[in-house]
Amino acid sequence: MIHLYHCLNARSFRPLWTLEEMGLAYELTLLPFPPRVFAPEYKMLNPLGTIPLLLDGPVRMTESSAIGHYLAVRHGPSPLAVDPAEADYGAFLNWTHFGEATLTFPQTLVLRYATLEPAERRQPQVASDYARWFLARLRAIEAALEGRDYLCAGRFTVADVSVGYALLLAGFLELSDGFGPNVAAYWQRLEARGGYRRAQQAQQAAAERTGMKLDRWGTPVDGRKEMTK
Repeated sequence: MIHLYHCLNARSFRPLWTLEEMGLAYELTLLPFPPRVFAPEYKMLNPLGTIPLLLDGPVRMTESSAIGHYLAVRHGPSPLAVDPAEADYGAFLNWTHFGEATLTFPQTLVLRYATLEPAERRQPQVASDYARWFLARLRAIEAALEGRDYLCAGRFTVADVSVGYALLLAGFLELSDGFGPNVAAYWQRLEARGGYRRAQQAQQAAAERTGMKLDRWGTPVDGRKEMTK
């Protein structure tokens, strides 16, 4: 059984979304964010204390975009992967990694220095600078979507999951007003997908099973002060 360790709305939403798109059986463990503070025993499984962690037999993976690619290939064949023989294979790899390395990276700095840090440690200038960085990089997606519904191969793939998570996070960070028309329409298509909706339902159900009261970042309510320790 595939086992995914996840935090609410975290990067681990990428593999969760992929699992639901593929209709694979899996076990989901939802942890409070950040696990290193609120679930220290998790470091016995992942010494970094980061999310996600995917276990699939002897396979252990912690990179969210790579996990989606792995699932689509190892548990395929699936249209979510692009074969090396296809013309868009290079584009598929590029956009899959672009979603994390180029888009999500600046968002994490906005999230930390505008939201997660205590008020006295926040850095509005840092958050503003990296918000602009994110929106500037998003222009590449705006251009790539001209005249097409998805990023590559004429279909929805793991590349769209990777970039789509960055758009989900942008909404939480109140950056979605900066979307161009192609990106805005693209995000509406992604949100309407059954796999996306099932993944949202799965994480909400998992959160309810924990009995914890979590904010939208997955942090226990009134637990934010513990994060700087």
